[in-house]
Amino acid sequence: MAVTPNIDQLAGEGMTFRQTFSQVAVCAPSRASLMTGLRPDSTRVWHLGDKFREIHPTTVTMPQHFSKYGYHTVNLGKIFHNYMPDSISWNEPDLRPSQYLQKDWLKRDGETFYIDAEVNKSQAIKRDSLLKLKPIRYADGWNTGPAWEAADVHDTLYYDGAQAELAKRTLTRLANSETPFYMGLGFFRPHLPFTAPKKYWDLYDAKNIPLAANPNVPENAPGHTMNSMYELRHYEGFNAIGHPESNYKMDEQTSRTLKHGYYASVSYIDALIGNLISHLKKLEIYDNTIIIIWGDHGWKLGDHNSWGKMTNYNIDLQVPMIIRYPNQENRGAQTYAITELIDMFPSLCEIAGVDIPYYLQGTSFVPLIKEPDRSWKNAAFSQFHRRPKHAANGKRFMGYSMNTSKYHYIEWYTWDPKSGTRGKLTNKELFDRINDPHETVNIAYNRELSEVTIALSKQLEKGWRQAKPNL
Repeated sequence: MAVTPNIDQLAGEGMTFRQTFSQVAVCAPSRASLMTGLRPDSTRVWHLGDKFREIHPTTVTMPQHFSKYGYHTVNLGKIFHNYMPDSISWNEPDLRPSQYLQKDWLKRDGETFYIDAEVNKSQAIKRDSLLKLKPIRYADGWNTGPAWEAADVHDTLYYDGAQAELAKRTLTRLANSETPFYMGLGFFRPHLPFTAPKKYWDLYDAKNIPLAANPNVPENAPGHTMNSMYELRHYEGFNAIGHPESNYKMDEQTSRTLKHGYYASVSYIDALIGNLISHLKKLEIYDNTIIIIWGDHGWKLGDHNSWGKMTNYNIDLQVPMIIRYPNQENRGAQTYAITELIDMFPSLCEIAGVDIPYYLQGTSFVPLIKEPDRSWKNAAFSQFHRRPKHAANGKRFMGYSMNTSKYHYIEWYTWDPKSGTRGKLTNKELFDRINDPHETVNIAYNRELSEVTIALSKQLEKGWRQAKPNL
């Protein structure tokens, strides 16, 4: 459905991974995991407020590791988590377009900017009121505007477009050096709010955008699997939306507009990626550059009666990953082998000819690029910390997820947030990935599947080390 000619072109020259899973379906924990090469129970970053550098000050991130091998490392935008740039990781840790370097905006997220002057005035007033109540807030209190905007402006007038122009200028500077570079460029779209130039909205007819194929919470699901949609609730007109596990239903017109905005945002980023690739070619470094496109988590667009991420369901766990690099074999190929975001760190090391740290908890996917159909990992592992204020039943749990080629199995445990340890098993979920890909019915307690559930439980307990491929 999405109009993405530039990403499609890159996929046609590289490798597309069709079954890549995030280790946790929320920004900061997912990014901490893939950038350190450690899984969430090792980073101990389980939700947005956890900061890996405070928990493990000596952690060596991917750009730090590349720096050891002579790479100049540069960060623009959301690579770790918004303005949590981790200055230790980069030679140039937090490049921003000059027009956004105002003193009052230094803690503001790039996703929170609008074009409309009245919206900006209203936003500032609401932010002042919020900061009086609580001075430390997500996005520095700026995430209070409308959930979408379609201003008829040039690409560079929204934050991501300005950021792409800065990336081009930075690439021009880096291309003139003999030193190899490692650049992290984190676009904010398609995160809420769905703000993108009008021409990208015009690529779609909202009437033709399909609504979610699975609009209900899974049957037989425990009463805490879904997130409260608090992310969407911050935006104008959504303050009173209900919990997905309640009787709340969003009206069709609003659902279509939100999906329209998401797709417009994706097409906007696609255009910016195309512009960057054209610039790499102009600089004559395109064929000497490793390019990897990835997302930190999935996103529900009305699926499971919800909007946003923050569950253990595959609509939130499955992510895009496409790579293109010099002298690559099998260009334009794709693989359905199971991969994980945590595999990026060792893979990029291998492609670049950099030593792979022994302690990494992922597996280089380079052999898959050479043989896309080869035998590979037999499972992917993810998890999610459900906190009381976001659970329909007001209780705290940690859910451990495992995806095999046929099944998606989840176990939920009570959780002690102070010690970071799980307690008793409370619930199980099982979905048939082949016959029920949208995860509509939990079949974990079907008697005829008891042996399957027992076997999957044992496999989940053995963990990721036992799922590694035979190389």
